[in-house]
Amino acid sequence: MNPLNDPLRSHLPNATWFATAPGRVNLLGEHVDYNDGPVLPAAIDRAVRIAAAPRKDRLAHITALDLNETAAFDLEHLPEKVDVNGKPLPGWALYPAGIAWALQSRGLPVSGLDAVFTSDVPMSAGLSSSAAVELAFSVIWQALGGWQESPMSLAHISQQAENAYVGVKCGLMDQFASAHGVEGCALYLDTRSLLWHAIPLPPHTAIVIADSGIRRNLTASAYNERRSACETAVSLLQTQIPGIRALRDITPSQFAAHAGILPSPVRERARHVVEECSRVDRAVALLQAGDARGFGQLMFEGHASLRDLYQVSIPELDALVEIAREVPGCWGARLTGAGFGGCTVNLVEDQAAETFMNTLKTHYEKTAGRQAQIYLCHASRGAHLETYL
Repeated sequence: MNPLNDPLRSHLPNATWFATAPGRVNLLGEHVDYNDGPVLPAAIDRAVRIAAAPRKDRLAHITALDLNETAAFDLEHLPEKVDVNGKPLPGWALYPAGIAWALQSRGLPVSGLDAVFTSDVPMSAGLSSSAAVELAFSVIWQALGGWQESPMSLAHISQQAENAYVGVKCGLMDQFASAHGVEGCALYLDTRSLLWHAIPLPPHTAIVIADSGIRRNLTASAYNERRSACETAVSLLQTQIPGIRALRDITPSQFAAHAGILPSPVRERARHVVEECSRVDRAVALLQAGDARGFGQLMFEGHASLRDLYQVSIPELDALVEIAREVPGCWGARLTGAGFGGCTVNLVEDQAAETFMNTLKTHYEKTAGRQAQIYLCHASRGAHLETYL
């Protein structure tokens, strides 16, 4: 975008740096990251955008344009999590403040700035709006500081900010995807080794995201129960399969042979993880072959597993998937994110996308009695500075 036509410019006329960081959607590999498994996210072309200008003092003066709120904090007093008036920082400001804190904890110079940011990543919908904010500010402070870190390092810094400063115990996938996005590609990430590679999505396809309108409500107890079940499964299966460290180390055939020693619901939770890891690995070959139909079938299978075995779906998400299944041009659909609300992700033929979106929206309203927000997306580039001539 030409800066002369950029709406951020009117709010910060002296801006010298502009950055963009995308949200993400997970195509396959749900609830496997804390089991060391592989995931298959994609950055999407909905993003956080920031305009920034350096300051000569040690203050960060930041405006969240969409909220019409401004916060200012001193870079010398970040651990206190207060603004310049000594009041607690608003929740949204903890993310940029957390990035500044994490950067300084690693000895990287962080300068004062004026910044304004906006986002078209829906909040609390499972599309990693917070990770996009974190990566955008990481890129901006990197530019202002004149230092250079790898995208993976920026992802780890952003995760550190969210875990240790904001207080949300997320994994690395969200920040990884926002940092490493490749246009037109899914990103295969091994969450144990952190080795990754981009895989082109099938040609002539689009990603359609459907927001159920139910805000995610994955309670701490529900999340902890599932993590605990996975840990219990590993402990019990280690007596039969020596050397395993996590559920990702178990093949579906090994699991089938030894699942009888697991109590319910531990058995069902573990089966989902083992089979979901296998689905992600099988998906790689299908994507490399451009097989949209085969990949989409794995998406449907993944949703059924999340619904029946891991039990993190809700009727509204199930309705969106079942409606999508019957619409021509839809290759696959599943819930995306932690579950208990949020969104579904759909792989759809480009030329059928508009009709698909209208049909899904109409039938969902009739079935669920509520409206869904539908977003047409494509896999996009990761966090970067915008360069203007």
